[in-house]
Amino acid sequence: MKSASASCLFALVCLFLSGTPPVHAATARPPNIVLIVTDDLGFGDLGCYGATRIKTPNVDRLAAGGVRFTAGYAPSSTCTPTRYAILTGEYAWRQPPKKTGILDGDAPLCIEPGRLTLPAMLRQTGYHTGVVGKWHLGLGDGVVPVDFNREIKPGPLEIGFAYSHIIPATVDRVPSVWIENHRVVGLDPADPIEVSYLKNLGDGPTGLERPDLLKQGADRQHSGVIINGISRIGYMKGGKSARFQDEALTTTVVRKSIAYLERQQNGPFFLSIGLFEPHVPRVAESPFVRTSETGVRGDVIQQLDWATGEIMQALDRLKLADNTLVIFTSDNGPVLFDGYFDRAAEDVRDHRPAGPLRGGKYLVYEGACRVPLIARWPARIKPRVSHQLFSLVDLHATLAHLTGGTSVATAAPDSLDLSRVLLGETAENLRDHTVLHGLSNTLALRQGDWKYIPANATAAASGMGSGANPSDARFAENHIPEPLLFNLATDPGERTNVLAQHPAVAEKLRLRLQALTGATAGGGGR
Repeated sequence: MKSASASCLFALVCLFLSGTPPVHAATARPPNIVLIVTDDLGFGDLGCYGATRIKTPNVDRLAAGGVRFTAGYAPSSTCTPTRYAILTGEYAWRQPPKKTGILDGDAPLCIEPGRLTLPAMLRQTGYHTGVVGKWHLGLGDGVVPVDFNREIKPGPLEIGFAYSHIIPATVDRVPSVWIENHRVVGLDPADPIEVSYLKNLGDGPTGLERPDLLKQGADRQHSGVIINGISRIGYMKGGKSARFQDEALTTTVVRKSIAYLERQQNGPFFLSIGLFEPHVPRVAESPFVRTSETGVRGDVIQQLDWATGEIMQALDRLKLADNTLVIFTSDNGPVLFDGYFDRAAEDVRDHRPAGPLRGGKYLVYEGACRVPLIARWPARIKPRVSHQLFSLVDLHATLAHLTGGTSVATAAPDSLDLSRVLLGETAENLRDHTVLHGLSNTLALRQGDWKYIPANATAAASGMGSGANPSDARFAENHIPEPLLFNLATDPGERTNVLAQHPAVAEKLRLRLQALTGATAGGGGR
């Protein structure tokens, strides 16, 4: 009988002769997963994507150690619908716009409890799941108004997360508080919270009434109640001891994220981190004020780079980095002016937030949905640049494959398993198309190198949330009077409409988009 050592040696020799490399020891366990989703970060905002006036050494190192995608897509050009697609594996435009549009802070939860979401699927395979930072997917059941003074549910814990420390919506929307699990953090019961997006609750001045009190001016939509010298969308009364400080938001995300990593270091875990930058209102913490060459927007991007570096250092310190899959991305493309007069547009200089791409947030051009997408997993991913298509809606099925979970087609109907693309095991485009989604359910189709955008009737800003002005210049390019066809291989900036030269291609894509979405000949979706 052979000894155990001889048997092991024989197995290793056979493995070597077969040409198959031995599996890294760390891959015997499923990977820990850290998903970092920034807010309004553009394709050209990072050094590894070409930025020179904004310094992002930590994210650049992340990219250098993993795969950097040049054709990574957010499914939508605004926040709530992209975040919905990430967690459900379903395009948000398949739901009514009121459900998955840009939600206010008192909107009901847009994902039904019991659904096999990404965190719910991972919990079935033995993962602990947590979310820290921006949420913006609604809270409560919608039957009764959310009461922020009691247990707040359903919310993250009811759709698959075991731990949450979040703000309800965007930083520019009330209520301006942190919620840990089911409770507002630091709330004084003697000073209860009231929230309204319909009427002024009369608790302090508004931006319209006292613009002289503002740290930065704001348009009418953002001129509700003033909190911490910044006027918000909507009105909030009470909860003064629980209100967050804008200058401490990022530090709080970092602190809570690292504490989670320390608690769950024996893994496996899935931590979703929602960074607030560079969404408005842009407020840099003191170490980052005036550190970039592009004003406050550049400052807060360098701030998010610092936050990413702190997370990476914690993984190193806890000896978790080798078997942790870190995914870094953005929920949609960039915007300069977005309601606050913070000089972002004036100070941008020659920096191009969307790089060579056209458009930005709210639209369906490439700059609206093509976003930074980086994945690092030292145990499995070799450093490289990939030009293959990868949509964030694919995370559900891809992570299911990598972790031994199940991504059910009925629960995640639009998610594809791109694990072979992520790991560099194929040079093929396993996703041959992606549907892009802008305001008013404007839809577009990229298939291969071709991009088709149907005409739409108006430039309306429906789905924008409370107080939006449909005539705002930010949405002007959302009005597309005639169908557009672009060849992205020769025209990545979408400057030349070649529909007249390629009518058959345009018709093929129009019919494909219609089949995928149920859209009419003019486009628009359902």
